[in-house]
Amino acid sequence: MRNPPNETRSNPLDRTSHRKCILTGESFPPEQLVRLAMGPDGQIAPDVRAKAPGRGAWISVDRAALDTALAKGQLKGALSRAFKTGQLDIPDNLTEQLEKALKRATLDRLGLEARGGTLLTGSEKIETAARRDELFMLLHASDAGRDGSSKLAQAWRVGSDREGEDLHGITLPVDRQGLSVALGRQNVVHIGITDRRAAERVSHMLARWIRFMGSDEIPDAAEEKVA
Repeated sequence: MRNPPNETRSNPLDRTSHRKCILTGESFPPEQLVRLAMGPDGQIAPDVRAKAPGRGAWISVDRAALDTALAKGQLKGALSRAFKTGQLDIPDNLTEQLEKALKRATLDRLGLEARGGTLLTGSEKIETAARRDELFMLLHASDAGRDGSSKLAQAWRVGSDREGEDLHGITLPVDRQGLSVALGRQNVVHIGITDRRAAERVSHMLARWIRFMGSDEIPDAAEEKVA
């Protein structure tokens, strides 16, 4: 199957199509990649929501690899080919901008799910839902206590009849203060997601962020409830 070209305004993003990473040449579904957009003045900027107008270029590498590609001029060469121009303005802190954008998009997603009523906060509520087999995803703040996290994970394993499995939930790269601000609630240490589609939406956003940071703890089917 021939890889589709990068999209333009006349050829909008098709979520069912794969996109090719301009640095590795590998193809992935769009939700596993990060889009870079070029502004009218040639400035390159992250477009993690893939909504900016005009032509886009896609990358699949983590921050360390992107830093290397930026320092060696490989990124500029790949972008010049993708955008068919050498008149590019690539900010020196592009990788930092990208990481912040991925973090913001993930926290915004959690905030939307909170307002939509698809997630729970508070250990007692989460534990009750876990024992009733109502959880699809379990998240912990980076500064959550080990005992509290383990207790909720154990309740989830019992409730979903998965005793003996390495099911522990996902520790987010953000502390309780950051989660509290994102969700508009006080002292958010743990999050339980009670809707399958919401868990999928959060998983996609979180996986891109964690993958870009180079972490091995990437959400997958093992961390979500099986039907």
